[in-house]
Amino acid sequence: MTDRVPVLKIGEILLVSIQIDLEDQMVLDLQEDLSQQIVSTGAKGVVIDISALEIVDSFVGRMLATNASISRMLGAETVVVGMRPAVAMTLVELGLSLQGVRTALNLERGLKLLRRLSTTGSGRA
Repeated sequence: MTDRVPVLKIGEILLVSIQIDLEDQMVLDLQEDLSQQIVSTGAKGVVIDISALEIVDSFVGRMLATNASISRMLGAETVVVGMRPAVAMTLVELGLSLQGVRTALNLERGLKLLRRLSTTGSGRA
């Protein structure tokens, strides 16, 4: 059995803080857990904190984009926070632009962005 990444509820926002390097099965488990939590809690936003990740491969990069797409289909916007410069460069080098994924420098800014999106009701911040 693999470890699972915790999904925490903060008001109408779910927080996923990835503190360890993810194995493929953990990524798939997270996708399932997050989808179920969005539906069961009625969350309007998701923050995925990757500040502890030093490296991101193409599988994890695609997971971020896929989770954002699934969340959006379930009525929740996603913001990825805490991306290190080396991670951003790696994603670009891999050709993963994470289209449709909003980013913020840190958790505070990510939460602020989601709150702004929920009050304006639009996709623009």
